[in-house]
Amino acid sequence: MKQGIWFLIVGAVASAVHIFAFWLLNEYWLPGIWPEINNTLAFAVAFVFSFLGHRLLSFPDANVSVWVSLMRFGLSALAGFLTNQAVFMALTRWIGWWPTLALIVALVLAAAQTYLLGRYWAFRRHLAPPG
Repeated sequence: MKQGIWFLIVGAVASAVHIFAFWLLNEYWLPGIWPEINNTLAFAVAFVFSFLGHRLLSFPDANVSVWVSLMRFGLSALAGFLTNQAVFMALTRWIGWWPTLALIVALVLAAAQTYLLGRYWAFRRHLAPPG
């Protein structure tokens, strides 16, 4: 239960960082470039918050090294980002949604995928053998 609560808190903070960084980039700092590029840059910023928070708070009992967790989490986060980017592009380019709203929807879908990959792979706990 505690793990799930920390996951939600860390995920919410990382998502808020992602959305805020995207909004700043897209609306003020780099408004003339494709929103997909700003989404990628915002993802990179949020990734740091996400990894540190999940490693230290959501999955502190991980029995793998920080380096292994970073590599695994990096791959699972990248998979989540690919889902995020695909949904984001579909909503903005095909349906015409406002980019920040499309990003919020894309982040919700990617979060579920990232949790499952983090829980069962990147921060997997070793279980005692049966017997």
